[in-house]
Amino acid sequence: MPRGRLRVLLGAAPGVGKTYAMLEEGRRLLDTGRDVVVAIVETHGRAATSALLDGLEIVPRMTVGHRGIELTEMDLAAILARKPDLALVDELAHTNAPGSENEKRWQDVQVLLDAGINVMSTVNIQHIESLNDVVEQITGVPQRETIPDSVLRDADQIEVVDLAPQALRDRLSEGNVYPETRIDAALSNYFRLGNLTALRELALLWLADEVESSLQRYRAEHGIDSKWEARERVVVALTGGPEGETLVRRGARIAARSAGGGLQAVHVISQDGLRETNMGALAAQRALVEQLGGSYHQVVGSDIPHALVEFARASNATQLVIGVSRRSRLAALLTGPGIGTTVVRESGDIDVHIVTHAAAGGRFALPRITGGLTIRRRIYGFILALIGGPLLSWLLVGNRSADSLASEVLSYQLLVVVVALIGGIWPALFAAVLSGFTLDFFFVAPLHTVFITRPIHVLTIVLYVVIAALVSFVVDQAARRTRDARRSASESELLANVAGGVIRGQGSLQALVSRTREAFGLASVRLLVGDQVLSADGEPSDVSQTTVLAVGDRARLELSGRDLASADRRVLAVILAQLDAALEHSDLSATASEIGPLAEADRVRSALLAAVGHDLRRPLAAATAAVTSLRSTDVTWAPADRDALLETAEQSLSSLADLVTNLLDVSRLQAGVLAVSLAPVYVEDLVPAVLDELSIGPAEVELDVPADLRPAQADAVLLQRVIVNLLTNALRYSPAGKRPVLAASEFADTIEVRVVDQGPGVAMERRDDIFVPFQRLGDLDNETGIGLGLALSKGFVEGMGGTLEAEDTPGGGLTMVISIPVAQAEGPSADSPSDRAPEEAE
Repeated sequence: MPRGRLRVLLGAAPGVGKTYAMLEEGRRLLDTGRDVVVAIVETHGRAATSALLDGLEIVPRMTVGHRGIELTEMDLAAILARKPDLALVDELAHTNAPGSENEKRWQDVQVLLDAGINVMSTVNIQHIESLNDVVEQITGVPQRETIPDSVLRDADQIEVVDLAPQALRDRLSEGNVYPETRIDAALSNYFRLGNLTALRELALLWLADEVESSLQRYRAEHGIDSKWEARERVVVALTGGPEGETLVRRGARIAARSAGGGLQAVHVISQDGLRETNMGALAAQRALVEQLGGSYHQVVGSDIPHALVEFARASNATQLVIGVSRRSRLAALLTGPGIGTTVVRESGDIDVHIVTHAAAGGRFALPRITGGLTIRRRIYGFILALIGGPLLSWLLVGNRSADSLASEVLSYQLLVVVVALIGGIWPALFAAVLSGFTLDFFFVAPLHTVFITRPIHVLTIVLYVVIAALVSFVVDQAARRTRDARRSASESELLANVAGGVIRGQGSLQALVSRTREAFGLASVRLLVGDQVLSADGEPSDVSQTTVLAVGDRARLELSGRDLASADRRVLAVILAQLDAALEHSDLSATASEIGPLAEADRVRSALLAAVGHDLRRPLAAATAAVTSLRSTDVTWAPADRDALLETAEQSLSSLADLVTNLLDVSRLQAGVLAVSLAPVYVEDLVPAVLDELSIGPAEVELDVPADLRPAQADAVLLQRVIVNLLTNALRYSPAGKRPVLAASEFADTIEVRVVDQGPGVAMERRDDIFVPFQRLGDLDNETGIGLGLALSKGFVEGMGGTLEAEDTPGGGLTMVISIPVAQAEGPSADSPSDRAPEEAE
């Protein structure tokens, strides 16, 4: 009997639509003639999901008794007896009730598959065994129901049912996932936007890994050994030339052909002075790379093709894009293969795209030799002299005549000039002396000897050698001046890039350190103050090649990787000056940040004086007037009037006492001397005191505080005052007929107390303002105090090691969330409410 096939719908979180998609697919297959039954489906009260069950055959559940409670589970025996073609089994990771045939539902599914029944099932990413700890770190919620990875990987087909995190939150807010009473807590806990984004990424990455494993198995089964690149990593070589934009766009198109393709652009700075670079064009090309989602890099190397290929290999690139050479055909003929040819030869398994462009070379012009006179250039000069001299002599000997000596001298002179252009003075002097002897031997009588019979010929040969030597010297000096000029251009480019990195918003110290390492090809660069590393880039490779330079009188710069030339040190002096300036700027910023709180405190004091004037006078004036009236002998007060005056005086003095208490608390908070006594506190114990202080009952506020909630590590008096302040605001702004909610829950070792109203709410841009002292949003009559309630509440909560945040209430309104750490059980003081005496629990 063939084994059944398992198809699994994988979701990132509850509510993405796995069960809905499974039922839709079941109905579609039923319409095509397949025998489909619903083995078990959990609709969780969702009307849209329940509606899809209409028309599908549902196998009745079996009942299992456990501790006097009847539980329903999938009836495995009934499904085996029915033997459908396809069984729909929801929640693959479900744990069966004790007494069932198998402990886990996935084990039931294995039985169905062994019986030849095809199964379609659902599972969330948090239930995969290998990801259990990762999911707990993300959400703070441990998962007790898990499924072995092997079960899921053995499935014949796995599909991700995907939904954007914000779309899932919107679905949750609309009541399409959980009942209304659970929406607010769900949005603020498990269904936070960051949690959902991380879970979605985890699901997609897990599936991508499974697809990769399946691909490898397929290739192994079919004996495919060649390399398959599923993702493209494209490196574009930039010179700063006009072709750069074309190359970048071509590289971006190549990367876009493959999902997940990456784009990198690299510019090579030579160690001995750059070739000409248009800094404006290079900056524009860098901006284009970043706009297209790529990254820009600079590397240092004397051998440009080798540096490009090494960077591509280090980046694990699959494609390398370079431009057609801008050299003319004659330049390519005289100076040998260019960068493109060398890159193709060294690239190995990296595909190289040589892209044509408008600036590509093609005109027949003399080569423009760039760069300094390296050893390689001198060797090329000697080789040209040794090969070019005999070839020229062979050509001239064949066309020799009595009047051709002048043209023969000029021909050898041209050879010397070309050698000087390529190899400098020493190869040119060698060519001059060698061609002088050649002229005498082949073209001056007597022929084929080194003797000269006519004095004029002696003068001609001597002048020729002197002129050749002078030309060689001039060409060599010009090349050196060119090298120095381009070295200066290289230094200017480096300093411009360093400054640009800081201007573009990178951390100034890190930008300077990173650019320094890149420009000089160092293994690592570290900026230290004493033993503290302020900024670092790279890893030290050789301690013996470490250079330490002072940065002003406060820091030092440690360079590892190679010894620096004197020209490098000149540029480093400028970088050190910029580092010193950046450190000074950092010190000034730190000083400014220290002054900021002082200015804020001064602002608070000014606001306090402005606000207290009216709020102190009002209760004082009322109390004084009441007492003065009572003491007056001119009026005989009736008992009712006397009681009214006494009540006015009492209320005014009580209001004054509350105001002074709040002001003292603000002062203690700002001075950092607020006395906080932390101990395990049960939220349910505070509720009666809160309601009593506000003189309200359960009819005015909806309570949702679980009796088994663990205690919070808090100050009971401060926490009660915070809840009273928040609930007072909620009662003030709740519309008629809409009771505020006081709820508590536990999430990731944190007790969360939520005060929810359905009033006008607070705009997102004003959220921070409500926690600032003396802010009364919407209150302009000074009848509701001086705006210290939320400022005090936030200070109290933070003093207890917690946080106070404002969130939107689904459907409109404001939700204030107090988050306090759970108290660690250390003895009887942390007993749960159920462990306390009955009279205490009441």
